[in-house]
Parts: sequence; C-alpha cells; structure tokens
Amino acid sequence: MTAPVLLVIAHGSRDPRHAATVHALTARVRSLRPGLRVETGFLDFNAPAVPRVLERLAAQGAGTTARASEEVIALPLLLTRAFHAKSDIPAVLREARTGLPQLRVRQAEVLGPSPLLHSALERRLREAGIRPGDRSSTGLVLASAGSTDPEAIAVIAEIARELRHTGWCSVRPAFASATSPAGFPRTEDAVRALRAEGVRRVAVAPYVIAPGRLPDRIAEGAAGADVLADVLGPAPELARLLLARYDEARGAAARPAALTA
Repeated sequence: MTAPVLLVIAHGSRDPRHAATVHALTARVRSLRPGLRVETGFLDFNAPAVPRVLERLAAQGAGTTARASEEVIALPLLLTRAFHAKSDIPAVLREARTGLPQLRVRQAEVLGPSPLLHSALERRLREAGIRPGDRSSTGLVLASAGSTDPEAIAVIAEIARELRHTGWCSVRPAFASATSPAGFPRTEDAVRALRAEGVRRVAVAPYVIAPGRLPDRIAEGAAGADVLADVLGPAPELARLLLARYDEARGAAARPAALTA
C-alpha cells in the first residue's frame, strides 16, 4: 500500500531565508524516510501556493490508481494552534475537498508542544555556546513570534514553566509581535528584567522555525543578551517531529470511526 503524501504547509515570507529554511527542513524529512513523497506549499508570499500543490496532486492522481496521488496528510508547519492552524489552513483544505473530490485530505496536528522541540531548542543553545554547567548562572528568554490566541499563549507560558525545571536560573517568555498579550514582554524587556534581577548571563532562544521579520525582531531585542541562539530551522529533532505528526495523522485515519468518536 502506498503511503499518503505528506504536504508540509508553511506560512511563507517575503524574506528568501524563510522558504530556503523550509525546503532544507523538508529535504531532511525526505532523507529520514526515503520513498515518502514530501511536498511543500505556502499560504502566502512564496510558491507553490497550497491550492496549486493540491491541484497538481489531483491531476497526477487522475491517471493512476496509486493512493499516494489521492491521499494527502497536510501538516501545518506551526508550533502552536493559533489563527493559521484554526482558520487559514482548514479553509484552504475545505476548498480543496470541495473542488478536488478525488483527493482525500487530512489535516495533521501542529508541531507543538513536544519534547522534540525542547531538544531542538537545547541543540541551538549548545551551538550558540551554552554548556550544561552554564545554566545555573544563566537566565533564558524564550522568544516566540507572538499570538493573540489564548491557547497559543498558554502553550508558550507552559513551555517556559517546564524549562525552569531544567536548570536555568530563570526563564521568561517573550513575544516579538508588537501586539503582545498582557503579561508577555517583548524580547528586549525580558532581557532587561533578567538583568534587573541580577542574572549574570542572559541567553535568548527563538521559539520559531524559520527566519523572517519577527525572528529579526527577536534578534534586535536580544542585543542586550550575552547569547542568541539560532532559529529551530532544519534541526534533526524538528524533522523527526514532522514525521511523528504525519504518522499520528495516518494512524488516526486508519482507526475505525467507533474508536475515534
């Protein structure tokens, strides 16, 4: 039986580094599972757009009985369930189901939260120069892009709480967006707050996947920090997480309705 196509859905950006990073990540996914067809689509700014990818898959499936051309698992390249996961992507997929009935499209869960994301963050911090013995004297700013969605906000706050139990002397969540919710400082404000607490060393860990406008804002806000980690990018842990979400969605689709109700 041919496996469903994995369609990775990224937001897209005018910054060319964004698409390059997404493609590097999907290339790593392919290398981890040879034979799996992995496609990439973007919601905005970059090509190919998600509808065009789905149309192409439908056209290719019209002349074959291969399930790989008919069944698609659409995986949002998102760390939290916010607007794009709850509104934009479902709308695009609903339209595809209506206009392309030969396709069977299932939306997978977003990437976070997951222990693999914690591991990817730790990898980037190690690469930036943080050693295990540094944590007790280092304050960490967990800098996400930002959201007004209560569920997404709660997830970021919970990740920060979990990180506090891994040896950091202090952990503060921060948002890059100018519309940060109450209680969430901007990156630069979180750095200043840690300094005011007397923290000797401050590290900023961007909780974002690819470069772009908001990650650049995180980097600007980290000017007063000692260490700035890189974005998660094509980290091996992130590639494994994409496959885990794909497998979960595929397994859920295979279970009888009585078991998934």
